[in-house]
Amino acid sequence: MSKDVSPEMQAVRAKRREAAHVKWQERFTQWSWYCVLAEAFLLALFPPAATAALVAAIILTLLRFRTDADFEFRHLPFDVPAALFVLLSGLSIVVSPDRGFSFYNWYNLVGVYVLTYFVVGQNLRSVRQARELLLAIGGAAVLVILYGFYQFVFGVDISAMKWVDGEAFPELRKRVFSTWENPNILAGYLDVLICLVFGLFIKAGTKQKRIVLGLLLAAGAACLAMTYARGACLVIAVIFVLYGMLKDWRVLAACVFIAILLLVADPVLYERLASVFTKIDTSSEMRLAFWESTVAMIQDHPFLGIGWGAYWMVYPEYDFYLQGADILIVHAHNWYLNYAAEIGIPGMLSFVWLFFGSLALSLRQKFLPPQPAIPEPTPFDYNEDAAADVELKKIADSVQAEEEKTELSIWKDFCQWEDWRLLGGIAFGLGLALISVALNGITDDLLFNIPTSMFLWLLLAFIAAVAEFNSKPEANDEESNNYIESDH
Repeated sequence: MSKDVSPEMQAVRAKRREAAHVKWQERFTQWSWYCVLAEAFLLALFPPAATAALVAAIILTLLRFRTDADFEFRHLPFDVPAALFVLLSGLSIVVSPDRGFSFYNWYNLVGVYVLTYFVVGQNLRSVRQARELLLAIGGAAVLVILYGFYQFVFGVDISAMKWVDGEAFPELRKRVFSTWENPNILAGYLDVLICLVFGLFIKAGTKQKRIVLGLLLAAGAACLAMTYARGACLVIAVIFVLYGMLKDWRVLAACVFIAILLLVADPVLYERLASVFTKIDTSSEMRLAFWESTVAMIQDHPFLGIGWGAYWMVYPEYDFYLQGADILIVHAHNWYLNYAAEIGIPGMLSFVWLFFGSLALSLRQKFLPPQPAIPEPTPFDYNEDAAADVELKKIADSVQAEEEKTELSIWKDFCQWEDWRLLGGIAFGLGLALISVALNGITDDLLFNIPTSMFLWLLLAFIAAVAEFNSKPEANDEESNNYIESDH
């Protein structure tokens, strides 16, 4: 027969339950963030593992919502267009020639895109986390670039791969693709990384940081050249040249120098880039034909499109270029046209709203240094009119000069960022990265690649979360736009 529990024992049990609740709350917080970092790191290296990390992050984030009363759902600036994109792309399934395939493709792909946006946008809430996410992306990028160099040095057989017109470029036998599906996708990924590193380079503030970031930029540019992806190479050149012309002539000079160096070192690269303005191979002609066929699809199906993922099914009906050749055309080589064809013009515009809204939001962010605190005057402050105080000032200046002479090592300096510089570099770099995606999207549909699209939605959430650091309520108007949430 059970006895009544004493009040003291009830209090002890309540404390134990509260301690266990707090312990699991902390675990869900840590584990959900670790899974977000794992997804960011693995996307470029092993996408199936990144998807598994995403699933774990979703479960743990939901548990965090359940156990942590302070962790409330956060509305991001572009939740509305994101939701419209999900809705309109889902409605396109109704008109698909194969609804079963379109539905399966839609909930698998759109699902991982939106859930990536969700877990990153909800979990990234401090400057420390922004730094960690940046390190996860950067660590994966270094491995991707190193593997690209390995492929270029030791060779990779592309004879059976249809990435280049072998008759037009018989000397081209090394197009690296590293961990990505093909060189064009790798090149688009490298464009994003180069832009992100360049944003940090601009906001670095110290010579040591710029040395490390400059080396990363050079390695990324070299790996990009090894892909021989004409469009991506020209896109990054346009971005840097325009920045140099509008902001800093030194960037323009460095861009010209590196371009000349690469073209002199590799004549095949020069031939590839020059072929954009000629009819030396069939890729430009094919793209124009695909676009013409896609425009016809859009004209016939302007509202709901032809169905999510159904481009390869419908294209033969509009094919006038290949005319029945045994080649499967899966996208329009232009993501604007591809989205408009598959999910209709309203669906495409919802994604354009999300994409270019995030781009503008990122470039608008201004993170200012914290205002220095002005100490109250004391009787011991020196007075420039008094001889003794002048001597004290000389001593203070000499001590400060000695402190300034002490410089950190390159690596220690690189690891120490002021919050406002780090966030400013991230925001500017992400804005440039989306510009590169927008320009690359004119001649290719890199978003057809699933890891690339997941990475893009991760970056969109990254931008939204970083912008939240500038939207916190300030204590007074004088500190407007200077507030940065930090773990320091």
